[in-house]
Amino acid sequence: MTATPPDVIRCAYAELVVTDLVASREFYVDVLGLVVTHEDADALYLRAFEEYLHHSLVLRKGPAPALGVLAYRVRTPGDLDLAEAYYRELGVRVDRRPAGATRGIGEAVRILDPLGFPVEFFHEAEHVERFTQRYDVHGAGALSRLDHFNLDTPDVPAARKYYEGLGFRVSEDIQDDEGTVYAAWLFRKPTVHDVALTGGDGPRLHHIAFASHERHQILHICDHLGALRKSGMIERGPGRHGVSNAFYLYVRDPDGHRIEIYTHDYYTGDPDNPVITWDVHDNQRRDWWGNPVVPSWYTDASVVLDLDGAVQPVLARSEPREADVTIGADGFSFSTGEAEFKLGEQV
Repeated sequence: MTATPPDVIRCAYAELVVTDLVASREFYVDVLGLVVTHEDADALYLRAFEEYLHHSLVLRKGPAPALGVLAYRVRTPGDLDLAEAYYRELGVRVDRRPAGATRGIGEAVRILDPLGFPVEFFHEAEHVERFTQRYDVHGAGALSRLDHFNLDTPDVPAARKYYEGLGFRVSEDIQDDEGTVYAAWLFRKPTVHDVALTGGDGPRLHHIAFASHERHQILHICDHLGALRKSGMIERGPGRHGVSNAFYLYVRDPDGHRIEIYTHDYYTGDPDNPVITWDVHDNQRRDWWGNPVVPSWYTDASVVLDLDGAVQPVLARSEPREADVTIGADGFSFSTGEAEFKLGEQV
């Protein structure tokens, strides 16, 4: 590559296609507490309490659930020209979009990246009220900001190389003794990640994540879903990750899109921040307390659309899969570090 990549600041918003805006509003606004910036018959534009850009999540009505686009904010308007030149040299499709093509977003460059994901780069965005100190409207489970995207992709090393070419840095990864890479976490803002790459059939969206400030806010969301008799929307957790050290909860929206609520990871902004590598057989990598991972967490993900709105073909992962080579992937197995066994069979 001879072209200079754009200077990406952070992950900024995602657009999900949903089939029922009323049901989606009940979940994202009434349960998760996101703020409505704008709504109409076709879409909901949402943000978390500390965010002042127009939105960090768009829910657009469509015939079937899918990822519409992932968006990154770039540092200057000039970075849009860099993005256009960079991706034209890469040989992928590039669309220059005028201001307002997405409500609240300025001029943008939208591409179908080499991994098969629809991605947008923008700088300008409409500013709206930041609700940081609007405690009068904060719910007990208040979410503060969008934190990261997690993507299923068949070839993690290739995806990692692509993102490193964009200036992302690796914070943590999962490997085995044979050198197979099962997942990697990469960042631009000084946290553990803006994007995670999970080895699996793809391109598919594994999840998007919103950050909260406190663990009790995550626990309240669990209690809220329980009170509504909707505990089946809780897929995994609450718990603490080994990777990232974050306290987590995974929930599924009415269309099956996976949302993580996430808090208490760590600072990565120094130039010599060390990369942490986890052994795929370490049962604490995915859950620090050793709790097994439910199978759906490894198998289920949202399909993604191309720039014309057609579903992208999903390619199978050819390398070993984390769920097939490690304990904890069937919801029951566990390890003491010396032996593996099934829970319930140890007495």
